[in-house]
Amino acid sequence: MDTNDLITSTHPGVVQSGSPGKRLLPGLLLAGMSLGTAWAIRGQFGHEQGAAWAGSIGALSVVLIAKRADWYNKAFKVTLAAALGWGIGGIMSYGKIVGFGRATDFGNVYYGLMMLFVVGGLHGFLGGGLFGLALSDSPARRVKWHQLIIELVVGALLLYFFLVEQWGWLMTPPRSELWAACLGMALALSWYMARHNQSSAFRVAIFGGLGGGFGFAFGNFLQVLGNAAAIPFNFWNVMEYSIGFFGGVGMAYGTFTSLWPTATTDQVKRNSILFPLLMLALVIPFVVWEQSFERKRLMETFTPLLSSDAGPVSQTVQLLVMALVLVTAGIWIRKYYAEQASLSYTGIRLFFLSHFSLYTLLSLLITGAFLSPYRPEQYIYLVNLLIIGLLIGKARHGFSPHGIKAGKWATGLAIVVIFIAILAMILINSHEEMTGAQRRFE
Repeated sequence: MDTNDLITSTHPGVVQSGSPGKRLLPGLLLAGMSLGTAWAIRGQFGHEQGAAWAGSIGALSVVLIAKRADWYNKAFKVTLAAALGWGIGGIMSYGKIVGFGRATDFGNVYYGLMMLFVVGGLHGFLGGGLFGLALSDSPARRVKWHQLIIELVVGALLLYFFLVEQWGWLMTPPRSELWAACLGMALALSWYMARHNQSSAFRVAIFGGLGGGFGFAFGNFLQVLGNAAAIPFNFWNVMEYSIGFFGGVGMAYGTFTSLWPTATTDQVKRNSILFPLLMLALVIPFVVWEQSFERKRLMETFTPLLSSDAGPVSQTVQLLVMALVLVTAGIWIRKYYAEQASLSYTGIRLFFLSHFSLYTLLSLLITGAFLSPYRPEQYIYLVNLLIIGLLIGKARHGFSPHGIKAGKWATGLAIVVIFIAILAMILINSHEEMTGAQRRFE
């Protein structure tokens, strides 16, 4: 048995000795690196399925860093909840918003950064909120998932109808305005958590949203500066890493500074594992394959990298990825469903590293980075994966519960809003109008 299987606090969720900051910092950085790397990889795949895979990696990292034995039995369930929360934000359009940061007047640039704060915040709020609710779910205090899903759908439809269709409050015309649907889901989720006194889940949602929102705005700031300086690097990927890194830090911080019920460590029923395991190991990866590894896209990528016909390589990659998805899914389903293997730290860590490695491999394959070093950021993913794999077992959790302090949260939000204004001032004085600049206001 791995020694990490035995690591847990004598009373999960209670403060341990030592400086809270020193205990939290390594775990926060690892969680940020995990979701940051996965979100950067997500840039190759996009949409809901790519975001869901990235969100699952971020959630698994938090579970592993926490090292609470009572969380292992529900690791797949809480991971799927986070995946769905982070993934649903993939319906939002932000391509045009990014262009506002390339303008030269304060109004448009600040608007662009703040709207990215909203979009990134909705990603993190929904992902962190559903993750927190799944952690809070216990026999004594069940989350009514069927009721919550209905409320989320109704909230999305109502707010989209009024904000967009009736009042015409458009964020990014003429592109999709589904941010309003996500905002409706976030409000419905908040109302559910408030009614059921889910303060810990709400805390994770708040900090996940704050981290994701700041990360997206700050990432756009870095992207524009990098492009203005003509640095030969993929700064769009830097922006993607930024939202994931700060979103992961926020979700982890909210988790480690909240009080959670002690869950049962009895053998989990295998039927309760099947659905989340199928979704995580098979459905989400299969949709990523089906939506991203089209022959036409592979041919367009590989043809400039090869002196010969790219057809055979494209077909091989397409079939290889499908085989990898099916084989790895089969292995995990056999292990945890057919053979009913117990869920332990060692098993969850192995699944995390396998799931993360497969996502990284798919990125290397779809970009053609295995054929040419023309995409250097792809190899940085490997370095990140290696560091995370080596250190995640050594990070020790340090739960330091805090309450909900609305005044401090409001002050923190105000500081972030002012800081983003400073970033906007820096940007408008750093460059002339750039290619791809957009204007929302004349």
